[in-house]
Amino acid sequence: MPVSGIYARESSTLGRPVQVGVVSGKVINVSFPESLPADAESDHEHLDAVLAAIDRGETDLSSVPIGLTVPTDQRSVLESLRNVPRGDTVDVALLVRMAGLDPEDDDSERVVREALAANPVPVVVPDHRVKDGPSAAPDDVVEALRKSEGI
Repeated sequence: MPVSGIYARESSTLGRPVQVGVVSGKVINVSFPESLPADAESDHEHLDAVLAAIDRGETDLSSVPIGLTVPTDQRSVLESLRNVPRGDTVDVALLVRMAGLDPEDDDSERVVREALAANPVPVVVPDHRVKDGPSAAPDDVVEALRKSEGI
């Protein structure tokens, strides 16, 4: 398995490509370009897993290794979100507590919302499972993921 590169293929559900950036075997970016990048490879197990989650709703992505380059407080939010099971949802207030942030501090909700909006690996870190928060994925991707999970 290649340890680094850009990988992309068309999603049958989304009708557009899904692109995964991998460095040292870890997913560092998931994006949804309008067209397939000419320089992207099409074969990687992490891309296969992300597409299976989107197109077939069958993959648990909690074991896909990620490399998060976000501030520490945002990292705790995104890592906590990976523990929300497929088909379940949380709200921002619960995610504040899950991340070990202070629910009495107004800045905690801001940190959670910023982490969700800046999530570099949507789908792998399932920000679509936060019912009252932003997602880093486009709206059609969020809708497709929620539909595939029955949420």
